Amino acid sequence: MTQADKLNDFLNGPGAVACVRLTRVRGSSPRATGTEMFVRDSTLWGTIGGGQLEHMAIAAARDLLALGNLSEHLDIPLGPEIGQCCGGRVEVSITRMSRSDKEHAYGEALRSDDARPAVYILGSGHVGRALADLLQHMPVRTVLIDQRLEELEQCHAGVERRQSAIPEIDVMNAPAGSAFIVLTHDHGLDFLLASAALERNDAAYVGLIGSKTKRAKFNSWCKEHCDGLSIAPLICPIGAGGSRDKRPAVIAAQVVAEVITALTSETAAIPQLRGTVSHIAAQ
Repeated sequence: MTQADKLNDFLNGPGAVACVRLTRVRGSSPRATGTEMFVRDSTLWGTIGGGQLEHMAIAAARDLLALGNLSEHLDIPLGPEIGQCCGGRVEVSITRMSRSDKEHAYGEALRSDDARPAVYILGSGHVGRALADLLQHMPVRTVLIDQRLEELEQCHAGVERRQSAIPEIDVMNAPAGSAFIVLTHDHGLDFLLASAALERNDAAYVGLIGSKTKRAKFNSWCKEHCDGLSIAPLICPIGAGGSRDKRPAVIAAQVVAEVITALTSETAAIPQLRGTVSHIAAQ
């Protein structure tokens, strides 16, 4: 089930729903103008930044629902008055959602789902599966690829799993701005896939598992087999956060941080994650 479908189920459950939206932000604020969350009498979807700001907005939304009101406007300073230190000021609109409002929110969520950047995990070994476990919670489309069905079947994360005899084709057909994490069971296949990703010249991230020695060997291989393809954009070793811990889950956490940073940076190949992806935020 997609995030849009989950949101649709939330919006169309029993009882009324309020939309809480940041309509104006001045100075520093935990979220940007346009950020939304949805509030029921006992459950929530999304976030406008947490802290006292969100606590006050939720309370106001539930009061609105309980009283049967249609809308309310809040103007909240983010300073000592409410126990926050952002220093800015936000205006918040709270509205009881109509059927058309819910349909519009669902449509926006569908567009957000469709616009998610793709992350290709090339190799379903221990680290590949650990990456899938973490990336399933990120606002990205994750595709786990391996030639070996038995390895794919060990992954239970909510991501797309794809058995591929020629994974180079999957790399070639990926959308622009994708991220590629190469960690197969074979160094020769690693080199083929990493070079295919680099040759696209439109990847947001290309990472290759291994050491500095492996990077040097890959560089020599590219000079011999890829017409001198530059490996300057390549991240290898991946997850080089300074930790000596080589457990798959730890490596995966460091790599996910790299990938999400690459996708959300100001120089990212595509901008989808840089803005507020409010409709697919975690509940």
